Amino acid sequence: MTLPDLSGLAVDGATFAVRATPKARRNAIQTGDPIRVWVTDPPDNGKANDAIRKLLAKALGVAPTRLTLKRGATSRDKLFQLD
Repeated sequence: MTLPDLSGLAVDGATFAVRATPKARRNAIQTGDPIRVWVTDPPDNGKANDAIRKLLAKALGVAPTRLTLKRGATSRDKLFQLD
């Protein structure tokens, strides 16, 4: 699995619109607006949200704890903020 280099977008206070697809065959990220993210985790008890946060953080080159889910905890359309 290769992730796109999103480190240029890693600016404090930046927000990222994400379109999520849980229970996918593979973990992947596609750049664009919104950023498309596929994770293999199911959407049960926030597992997919955690997987999306970790995958997005890895692509951005930041710690997962710096990403906060601002909107869309139960939706496919999410908004993350870099703190």
